[in-house]
Amino acid sequence: MDRHKAVILAMTMLAGGICCTRQADAQTFQTYRCADGTQFIVGFYDDDKRAFLQIDGEPVTLAKRLTVSGARYSGEGITLKIGKAGLITVKHLKRPVTACAVI
Repeated sequence: MDRHKAVILAMTMLAGGICCTRQADAQTFQTYRCADGTQFIVGFYDDDKRAFLQIDGEPVTLAKRLTVSGARYSGEGITLKIGKAGLITVKHLKRPVTACAVI
């Protein structure tokens, strides 16, 4: 499947929900807006340690990384940090780290 079709499929699943999923495939999706104007959707699946992002119109899979506190995911030039106190930051491309909030 090419990237364009994957993006359309991901957005369709987010907009309409996923039909016929099993209980073991539970997922969590959340949309964030950052101080620098960046907006992204992140998805987590119960049986997967990765984070799945839709950022800048592109799907990106981030691997979970070792961290002292909270959670950190990175890959393809993007780093997502989720602090224990609830602070969310993202750094992507050559942009500086920016704080993000749920919308």
